Amino acid sequence: MTQSIEERQKLLKKALMGNGLFSVVSGALILLANRWLVHFLGLPDKVSLAILGISLVVYSILLWLNARRPKIKITDAWIAVIMDTVWVVGSYVLLFVVPFSAGGKWMIALVAELVLVFAIWQWFGIRRITESSQPV
Repeated sequence: MTQSIEERQKLLKKALMGNGLFSVVSGALILLANRWLVHFLGLPDKVSLAILGISLVVYSILLWLNARRPKIKITDAWIAVIMDTVWVVGSYVLLFVVPFSAGGKWMIALVAELVLVFAIWQWFGIRRITESSQPV
């Protein structure tokens, strides 16, 4: 029995939409609480996280656009997995390089772990689509 394209894409769509929602909320919070967040992370006052917030909002739009397609672009989904993986690795590198506050380190680690969950969830969604399209 062959699943429809829509059924095979359901997991990946949910993963992309969830990632997009998390990214837009994170980006908006960074933009709204920029100064407080800089202070909480233990960064110098001259630092601004506005570019990060804007980037996350743009990223969320791209995720949402791909998830809303009738047929998800697998290449774009792989790019999301790769970008999320780079975020996780980069976060842990920053923990060793930047003198964040203790609370900041915990926040960065927690966000990295959530992003890793999205990367894995998206990978499973891609795998479901590609495996079900392979001839048996």
